[in-house]
Amino acid sequence: MESLLQSFLGDNLLTLVLYCALPLVFIILYELLAILGEVKISAFMQDRLGPMRTGPYGIIQPIADVLKLIQKEDITPKNADKFLFNLAPYLSFMAAYAAFAVVPFSSQYVGANLNLGAFYLLAIGSLNVAAIMMAGWASNNKYSLYGAMRGVAQIVSYEVPAAMMLVIVVIFVGSLNLQDIIVAQSGPIWNWIVFGGPKADVMLPSGQLFEASWINLVYLPFFLAAAVMYYITALAETNRTPFDIPEAESELVSGYHTEYSGMKFAMFFMSEYANMFLVSAVTAILFFGGWNSPFGTYVGELVNVQWLVPVEQFLWFAFKGLFFVFVIIWLRWTLPRLRVDQLMYMCWKVLIPFSFAIALIVGFLVVVL
Repeated sequence: MESLLQSFLGDNLLTLVLYCALPLVFIILYELLAILGEVKISAFMQDRLGPMRTGPYGIIQPIADVLKLIQKEDITPKNADKFLFNLAPYLSFMAAYAAFAVVPFSSQYVGANLNLGAFYLLAIGSLNVAAIMMAGWASNNKYSLYGAMRGVAQIVSYEVPAAMMLVIVVIFVGSLNLQDIIVAQSGPIWNWIVFGGPKADVMLPSGQLFEASWINLVYLPFFLAAAVMYYITALAETNRTPFDIPEAESELVSGYHTEYSGMKFAMFFMSEYANMFLVSAVTAILFFGGWNSPFGTYVGELVNVQWLVPVEQFLWFAFKGLFFVFVIIWLRWTLPRLRVDQLMYMCWKVLIPFSFAIALIVGFLVVVL
């Protein structure tokens, strides 16, 4: 037993550390870029310069913000439930970080290539609901509790249409494995699911043959609507404008993280920004080809340098994810906040009925075609 353990550690420990550390490094670098993008994009839209003093053109302002938060006093309210209060921000970030385990950054890199990857995403995403409720209740603050209740109601409601959009793609491809969903969209841009899916047969990594033809164009309006609806639900699940009522500053001070300071306050925002990229990445995986190039080929293949192909796949995947993050930031500084009743009307009276209708139509077409 001891020799087996030593053998396992010797062969697999470095791989395990790399698979755990690389997503964390990516999240940290991405969040610094996203914070800078947030302040600069909002400044451009409001015809101002934004931060300009910290580094050339203010490009190291995010690092200064992180250092400032690390140095701030860590305060725990006297009447708070100290254990749950301190646990909530870590649970929130853990939920976002754990979801990256099944995100395929390229054909050669995915932390855990689960056959139930899509189901895992839905399951692990629900942990954030517990963290939000925990933070609001444990703070012993009425504004925090109001914000937490709003957040829980909003996320639980919008998880239903988000899950249905995921189910629609799973029905079409016939697999819950995210790598299968991406490989099914191999080839040029018109093979992406948002444009009706593949037009030729594809052999999936699971060994399943995905039979397709140009008749898949009949799916185009339904998948296009599903992509738009999923992106709307993604905005709601990340508590971003126009669905930011759990953190409405004009009503609730700062929502469920009103009582938090220092690094615990930063953990909630790390979780929010990580979730922004996560939902953007899932949008790219489900509807926009994942790590596939829109041209259907890679420079590495043309010059016969095989190690370059996964690098290009990662760059395409990161570009698509960052593009959708940019749209999230763009919408924040464009749209007004919805009222609570408008938010719930959008979910229960619009998105859920349409999502079920599209799922039924796509399921019928898959059986018939």
